[in-house]
Amino acid sequence: MTNKTKTIAILAVPGVQLLDVSGPLDVFAEANVQAGKEIYRLLVIAVEHGHIRSSSGARLVTDYVVGDDIPKIDTLLVAGCPNAAEIAPGAKMIAWLRRAAPKARRYGSVCSGAFMLAAAGLLDGRRITTHWAVADTLAKTYPTVTVEADAIHVRDGPLRTAAGVTAGLDLALALVEEDLGRDVAMRVAGQLVMFFKRPGGQMQFSRKGEAAPAGRSALQEVQRWIAVNPAADHSVAALAHRMELSPRHFARLFRDEVGTTPAAWVEAARITAARTLLEGGHAPKQVASECGFADADTLRRAFTRQVGVTPAEYRRQYAKLSASH
Repeated sequence: MTNKTKTIAILAVPGVQLLDVSGPLDVFAEANVQAGKEIYRLLVIAVEHGHIRSSSGARLVTDYVVGDDIPKIDTLLVAGCPNAAEIAPGAKMIAWLRRAAPKARRYGSVCSGAFMLAAAGLLDGRRITTHWAVADTLAKTYPTVTVEADAIHVRDGPLRTAAGVTAGLDLALALVEEDLGRDVAMRVAGQLVMFFKRPGGQMQFSRKGEAAPAGRSALQEVQRWIAVNPAADHSVAALAHRMELSPRHFARLFRDEVGTTPAAWVEAARITAARTLLEGGHAPKQVASECGFADADTLRRAFTRQVGVTPAEYRRQYAKLSASH
């Protein structure tokens, strides 16, 4: 365990997601408590003087602004904001990040804060993660960056990045484990009532990839029929019959207008229905039957492939969420 105080600095911008700042800070503060001494000195940095209004409306008082004589930073994190993908970081912020990040032992981002690091060129050639909802946008905007959309947090050399919002706590806990060891990190997790290692990736929380009706109206009617009746026979032959088309013509038309095969769309619709039932506490075996899967093993394989966790794990997590409310 280190005896040297480490300065953790979080850069916050106007409209910042407050939990991207407060979540990691609470983890590091609790690590100080569990270690019995000040291991971490915690700072919040802004680009300009004055309070920062967060996305929730609450105001954040910062310790320094870029350009101040800031104490040597051990770990620099950039917090995200809901519209990070649409805003252009100012030249002042970019210049400061380019100076400060390479001097820190570690640097990184929480949620969409990755866009600011990317704009500064600090993610080029790196593996990162960010919130699932903006992962594709970041990857397209910065093609030299490898985005791992399902990861909760990613470590690549000195770079550390976290997925959406609460994943900042997971990242901070991982940094505590790096610095102070597993025992202290586990005590921090226990005190904050959080997972020490969260099961699965962030895609289990997303609704990305859910089946949505597309194409001409007749095709959309078929897709709505599938969604309402997931356990019915949805073979290409059966669906083609509903549209009074040949199977070959139907399959080609579906792919051309919907952008995927009928089988893939049916599976996505059945997974959507399965998620709803599992969230309501239904057992995987019952869910498999009601959603058109041959058996629980078939459901498990498809569900794990699309969602990233097993149906049983997904059901347990929602049961815990219900019990906590």
